[in-house]
Amino acid sequence: MNIPENLLYTKDHEWVKIDGNRATVGITDFAQGELGDIVYVDISTVGQEVEEHEVFGTVEAVKTVSDLFMPLAGKVVDVNPALDGAPENVNSDPYGEGWMIKIELKNASNTAGLLSAAQYKELIGK
Repeated sequence: MNIPENLLYTKDHEWVKIDGNRATVGITDFAQGELGDIVYVDISTVGQEVEEHEVFGTVEAVKTVSDLFMPLAGKVVDVNPALDGAPENVNSDPYGEGWMIKIELKNASNTAGLLSAAQYKELIGK
């Protein structure tokens, strides 16, 4: 299982890569594995301010639909356009081609609620 050391994680299985006052967000390798084959990603929050822990979209797998939770408060400025035609990218490359949103952070230094890779591994028992 791939859990990159350079990312931060949530207890809801999203990953975050912070770059200045912007961040890229997706779901973890563990999450995509638990969901199974992803068939649709629905994110309609582009241009909206979304608070930490609020739902920013959903991901639909063959067997279930799961909410996606905002790891940090901010404005959704971009959605991965490739996911419309290839939602399976979330399964095959969750930390690369399967990224979901980019956000402009309200407060880039407010990462207290996020987990390190080691803490996330402990959370999922790896």
